[in-house]
Amino acid sequence: MNVINESGILAISTRLQRLSEQLRKDGFLLYKAHQIDFEPKWFPVIYTLHFKPVLSVVELAAEIGYTHPSTISLLKELEKQKIIRSKKDKQDERKRLILLTEKGKKLLEQMQPVWDIMVLALTEVTNTTNNIMKAIAEVEQKLEEQSFLDRAKRISPPVK
Repeated sequence: MNVINESGILAISTRLQRLSEQLRKDGFLLYKAHQIDFEPKWFPVIYTLHFKPVLSVVELAAEIGYTHPSTISLLKELEKQKIIRSKKDKQDERKRLILLTEKGKKLLEQMQPVWDIMVLALTEVTNTTNNIMKAIAEVEQKLEEQSFLDRAKRISPPVK
């Protein structure tokens, strides 16, 4: 055990970030082992466009739960890689619609068998931890109802 692991709930953000980094690194290596040139950080966009093939930038940001600037940054990377493209909305010229390119669709096909492997491997890890996905959903819901900051302020008003 190290200090962070022993600190309990106080280090939850650090431990989740550490876990996320490990999964992203291993995910990248797994894609690479299957000759797929893909950054795990692109996953939310690609996966969402797989199920909802045409979305505005605002709709996509809401779907993946990222801020508008973070979404724009990801979209720029994906456009540079020619995985996605954008077009103007015919009904609202100010709106940019995002969709997969042919390269993006082929990439998606290559990735699906790897996703099956990932699901099986992650299920092995998470089945012994009292359903971590349910716990994450519960925490996300509670934070949507009231942020961590608002809860902390309620418990102890700021020092003047």
